[in-house]
Formats: sequence, C-alpha cells, structure tokens
Amino acid sequence: MKKLIYPFIAMVLIIGSAFTIFKAQDWKIADTSYVKFDGGDPSGQFGGMKGTISFDPNDLTNSKFDATIDVTTINTGNGMKNTHAKSEKWFDADKYPSIEFASSAITKTADGYEAKGILSMHGIQKEVVIPFTFQDNTFKGSLTVNRLDYNINTEEPNHGASSFKVDISVPVTK
Repeated sequence: MKKLIYPFIAMVLIIGSAFTIFKAQDWKIADTSYVKFDGGDPSGQFGGMKGTISFDPNDLTNSKFDATIDVTTINTGNGMKNTHAKSEKWFDADKYPSIEFASSAITKTADGYEAKGILSMHGIQKEVVIPFTFQDNTFKGSLTVNRLDYNINTEEPNHGASSFKVDISVPVTK
C-alpha cells in the first residue's frame, strides 16, 4: 500500500500543476513616477500617478495596466500657468480630477511592447496605443495627444499647442 501512495501523490501533483493558473507579476508604482508633456509652451509634468500594474513579459495575455493621474499635480514651472491649466477653460480639475488609462491588450513589438487601451481625459474616452519598454524595473513610453480630441480649450484652438508629446516614466517595485 505504501508503495502506491508515492506514485499517487506524484500523479496528483503533476495533474494539479497542469491546471495551475498563471498570473502576471504585480508591480507597485513608485512615488517618483511622472508623466511629462511637451507642446513647446506650455510644457511640464504630472505627478500623483496611482494604479495597478500586472506585467510579465512571458505572459502578456494576463498583463494589464490601470493607472490614474491626479490633474491637480500639474507643474509647468509657473504658478499662474498651473492655476490656469487646472481651470474650467483647460483641464477643469474640479469637474475632471483625473486622467486615466486602462489597457485592453499588451503585445510584444520589435522595440519593446505596446499597450492598447482607453485613455480617459476631460470626460472623453479614446482608444490609444502606447509603445513602451521595460528595463531595470522602469516602464518608459511615449505618445502624442491632441488636446482638441479631448475637448480641452476648444474655444481657443490656436492658443498654445494642440498636440503634446507625452513621455511616461514609471519606476516600479515588486
């Protein structure tokens, strides 16, 4: 009887491991994360990024990004511009206090990865693709956003840049 128990246990372990659900690695977003934007004038950055990141380069199907930026953390280097950017005319931070991104798919590319998902800003949701790399526990990505697509200061389309290059740097820990 004892001779049969060890093969039985081995068989249960092998069968059980065949049904193990793989989960992507969960990462904690560091407080030093930022999103820089550059449209000439204005330019600056947002801090205050929160969210969840589940990412495993070997399991992209179960990988996911869900991040939120606090609009009130905008910093252009000029206090008056910061106040203006938070106003009803631009980001309207009282009504739309956050910018959000939720991925729907992450894929491998020749240069790194791409996160496809919904960018929500100023009450508008648009599908975007963010190319990114992951190296030394830091996600780095970049995309161009047209503020007019998100109804930000559409009354003055020529006031400041309409398209902004957005650079994202997200240091993470396990």
